[in-house]
Amino acid sequence: MNTGEAMIPQQDTIIIATQNKGKLKEFQLAFQSLGKRVLSMADYPQLPDIEEDGDTFTANALKKAKTMAEALNLPVLADDSGLCVDRLDGAPGVYSARYAGGHGDDQANNAKLLTELGKLPPLEANAEAPAGCRILSPARFVCVLVLYDPARQSFVEAAGTADGYIIDQPRGNHGFGYDPLFYLPELGRTMAELTPEEKERISHRGAAIRLMLDKLRSGTA
Repeated sequence: MNTGEAMIPQQDTIIIATQNKGKLKEFQLAFQSLGKRVLSMADYPQLPDIEEDGDTFTANALKKAKTMAEALNLPVLADDSGLCVDRLDGAPGVYSARYAGGHGDDQANNAKLLTELGKLPPLEANAEAPAGCRILSPARFVCVLVLYDPARQSFVEAAGTADGYIIDQPRGNHGFGYDPLFYLPELGRTMAELTPEEKERISHRGAAIRLMLDKLRSGTA
């Protein structure tokens, strides 16, 4: 896994192993300052879907990056990310996108999350809760990125997190996934109330992307 500057994609295009439109927008925003065009699995319809059957974020990200990179014979960046809720022992975790059964059904996943937390004894009143809402649990978003190079048969990994709380009422219309329920007390807003630029600066995915680029540029990967 020891690579470095040479592994940073030199072409104008970066390939991301995802079909999630929300994630794709975040990658496009993160890489636009480098003048890179970002493509996704939607641009390669000949490739089969990749089953995310790993039991860790790293396993899933590596499988997606390696499968797509070997099919295209090009370096591919993949992420696996999810929500880990303290009072649910880290669930939904790697199952975040399919927590309610179907893959990527944000409304159903959020509803199930509130249902599961609603089964637990309520927390004591928390002064950090936004007006009209209750805090249900501490939680964190986790993102693991893997850049796989098929020529070297090697990969670089980087991870990022964002800490916050799950609240009982969705707030905001931006973002995707669990963003409307993920409250950031230091900002007084949920992830879904942030602009894309604000989210990129503080999100788990933004942190992982910055760490990935630092590793590759410094040759410490």
